[in-house]
Amino acid sequence: MAHNYAQRHGTVLKLTSASSSSASGAFGANINYIRVVSTIACHIHIAKSPTAAVTTTYLPAAEVETIKVSEGEKIAVLRIGDTDGELYVTELTE
Repeated sequence: MAHNYAQRHGTVLKLTSASSSSASGAFGANINYIRVVSTIACHIHIAKSPTAAVTTTYLPAAEVETIKVSEGEKIAVLRIGDTDGELYVTELTE
């Protein structure tokens, strides 16, 4: 089970998890953690210029995870299977 460790929920981003990798915009200086949950199983990757692939982190459907990020990083998502889904990314602040 993921916890948000008393972080405030901020902006919520919605990325489409499709047959090719798609990425968010860069996280700002005040964002140290993100909360992610997907409507389908997918692969995610966090970096300054990320591309999600079958070799990157697996995120099961409907599982909430809290992930540490740094300023300027982005998250990318790639679906598993034939059906598109949505990745919800909540920026967390203190």
